[in-house]
Amino acid sequence: MKLENRESLKIQRAIAKEAMSAPAHRILVCAGTGCLAGGSAKIYDKFLELAAKEEGVEIKLSAKEAHASLPSGIHHQETAHTGVKRSGCHGFCEMGPLVRIEPQNYLYVKVKEEDCEEIFEQTIRNNRPVKRLLYEEDGVKYETQEKIPFYQQQTRLVLKNCGHIDAENINEYLAVGGYQALEKALFELSPKEVVREISDSDLRGRGGGGFKTGYKWQQVARQDAAEKYIVCNGDEGDPGAFMDRSVMEGDPHKMLEGMMIAGYAVGAKEGYIYVRAEYPLAISRLKTAIAQANEAGLLGENILGTDFHFQIHINMGAGAFVCGEGSALTASIEGERGMPRTKPPRTVEQGLFAKPTVLNNVETYANVPMIINEGAAWYHSIGTEKSPGTKAFALTGSVKHTGLIEVPMGTTLRKIVYDIGGGVKNDVPFKAVQIGGPSGGCLVTNNLEVTLDFDSLKKLNAMIGSGGLVVMDENTCMVEVARFFMNFTQNESCGKCVPCREGTKRMLDILEDIVAGNGTEDSLKTLEELGEAITNTALCGLGKSAALPVLSTLKNFREEYLDHVVGKRCATGVCQGLLRYRILPDVCKGCSKCARNCPVNAISGKIKEPFAIDLSVCIKCGSCLENCPFGAIVKE
Repeated sequence: MKLENRESLKIQRAIAKEAMSAPAHRILVCAGTGCLAGGSAKIYDKFLELAAKEEGVEIKLSAKEAHASLPSGIHHQETAHTGVKRSGCHGFCEMGPLVRIEPQNYLYVKVKEEDCEEIFEQTIRNNRPVKRLLYEEDGVKYETQEKIPFYQQQTRLVLKNCGHIDAENINEYLAVGGYQALEKALFELSPKEVVREISDSDLRGRGGGGFKTGYKWQQVARQDAAEKYIVCNGDEGDPGAFMDRSVMEGDPHKMLEGMMIAGYAVGAKEGYIYVRAEYPLAISRLKTAIAQANEAGLLGENILGTDFHFQIHINMGAGAFVCGEGSALTASIEGERGMPRTKPPRTVEQGLFAKPTVLNNVETYANVPMIINEGAAWYHSIGTEKSPGTKAFALTGSVKHTGLIEVPMGTTLRKIVYDIGGGVKNDVPFKAVQIGGPSGGCLVTNNLEVTLDFDSLKKLNAMIGSGGLVVMDENTCMVEVARFFMNFTQNESCGKCVPCREGTKRMLDILEDIVAGNGTEDSLKTLEELGEAITNTALCGLGKSAALPVLSTLKNFREEYLDHVVGKRCATGVCQGLLRYRILPDVCKGCSKCARNCPVNAISGKIKEPFAIDLSVCIKCGSCLENCPFGAIVKE
């Protein structure tokens, strides 16, 4: 398949669309990282075997070998009656492995290999759902994916194809309108008009601070340089964040198309994707997508017969959080140690290889084809005036429905946690949400009505960041949360500037003293002073935001900090150094079992009389609590 002009692309798209609709049934097995970890590869192979038997075809190769033996872009073992596909992440991660059956749009949850024959018999042969595998909520079983509340309350645009197309087949991307935006840009718009459309859309970068994408493109386009570069940040280092990974795994061509359009708009001929080596599946699918695009003539020289040339390379990072910062990322691609540099000059002037560079993240590029196809006015109809469009979030933590979601900018925190997420697990009272990962802050009960957009969160000293949302309930110790994020940030500091290198280490030392029971009220004052100093003087954006989790929790949960440093107790029982075990004399039967099992002889007493714990000797191992047969020991 070599597409030499616009007409050949249209013909191939029509062929791909027809081929996609040809099977009577399509079985889409989630092959995202989460579902693969749950065994979806075996489920895929089993369906492949069943489909082949149905058609009288004997499989002599393993699924992997069969796939490797055929040209890229052609799906192996697809029959006229049943197409078995490996899709990307469906988003409803806690319910995986997931299997979607089309055209009925049944979504089966928590599927096992042994369920495949029943699915094939009832659904493929007899068009009936396997009811026990359907998602159920509040006594209601949902047959179709689109009616499940988790999906129904989202607006999936960037994630639209994830879970609905074969992630490794360029023809399926073409069938759903893929590369139509590139076609439009090349044949209907000048580079200036493309930049203007992105500028008018007010698309803001989805990787951190929300910088305007169009302005960045304008800056690079106006540079008088023979070489320019397009760089995609797929590093995604925030704990618990997996939005970009899911796009790279489930719809890689959408991101590639966005990069190509950026290259055309600013006059760049090469693009680089920087993705962490810990994302092997994303890397594999990106390599496949790039190879297919090259084979199809959508990458390389004279794309679609025009004078536009563009090629994309992949660079694997070692997982350094600081390489999420633009200048550190480009330094790493160049083979240097990933460390930020002082600015100016900025990346748009001297970025990769000291040339003008457009640097955006995966989700930002994935928005570009939609904007070119539908227009800036359409994009502005979604989200808020100053933060248009949608945002993907990784919803994790103490929430009933964890997974990958996408909502319009300006959606309230309450809607995400309670309507889409189903509320806090076990109906425990909500306490806070950590947003934006180590660079973000926490939102509390009073913030549940806040709209999640760049400007609203900035007023609360928080940020969207890449889109991590960690829900916490009343059993969460916010001091320990602050210590956890500071430990992460301190470990990931590149060490180039003193405020970040030394300041985060000192803040971590103080927090560790506090959770160990050695903090004082002066400790809190020092934390605030250090946090402000780091924020104001650190070299890069990551350093400037390093103290945000601590400053945010100090502001919103000061009483909890005071309880740790003055009362010497952790109300949640999370901080081991502040635990105290006490024997209730009215309940204790004097059996001595606790004393006999104490490893440090901290418990004493007489048989048939209440025993007591010497707190100065107790190592807080919990052995007494575990061994007391009468429930006479409590943890305070």
